[in-house]
Amino acid sequence: MHRGRLLYYCIFLVIVLAAVAVPHRMLAQSSSTSSSAKHATKPTAPNGSGIDPGSLSNGVYRNKTLGFTCKIPDGWVLRTDEMNAPDESSAQPPAADKTSNESQPPAIPKNPQAPPTRAQSARVLLAAFSRPPQVRSQEVNASIVIAAEPVATYPGLTDALQYLGLLTEVAQAQGFTMDEDPYEIAIGTKKLVRGDSHKDVGTRVMRQSTLAMLQHGYAVSFTVIAGTDDDLEELIDGLDFATSKK
Repeated sequence: MHRGRLLYYCIFLVIVLAAVAVPHRMLAQSSSTSSSAKHATKPTAPNGSGIDPGSLSNGVYRNKTLGFTCKIPDGWVLRTDEMNAPDESSAQPPAADKTSNESQPPAIPKNPQAPPTRAQSARVLLAAFSRPPQVRSQEVNASIVIAAEPVATYPGLTDALQYLGLLTEVAQAQGFTMDEDPYEIAIGTKKLVRGDSHKDVGTRVMRQSTLAMLQHGYAVSFTVIAGTDDDLEELIDGLDFATSKK
């Protein structure tokens, strides 16, 4: 693959370590979305997006087209719509504060030469955080971010391991260290590839796992972040491919 030809270098799924100053408008949005995981909702698809945005009901996100479900812990904050909003002012994250455990919605870098319809077809399907970004804590702000973009935006992309390699480059650029080589993992009826990494944040360790698959013409990634290995595995255990289709 020639990176210069990519419509996107990579969906930026690494949760940036930054202390974010959040406007009053966003505070209100965060407060309202924190309780929405308990109610049935269907995320708004951006203009030009051809992928099923999925639906959320009783703390479970479902995407019938891609064939999976994902459990969201009680009390978590949903920021999916914010991260898909075409707001140029929030397109790039602020400089990272390496001593902060706070998280910022990931940006989706775009090739300025990409056709608008294709650029709009990449989307964050789910963005859930253990607390709003303006709430400070010594604990790592755990998160689940699921994103998808057309395989066609990456000429030469033929398998999930290649896609995970692009995501790994982004993680390493943000200071994450890979724990081991990527490996295959079976979840329900689906096989994915997984990469684990970590980053020291002050006195804490931020642990991240990214799973990737190619499905129905889309490159799909599942990125989870937590403060401990047990918490990380618990979030991954909430992902299921066996019972997502009725």
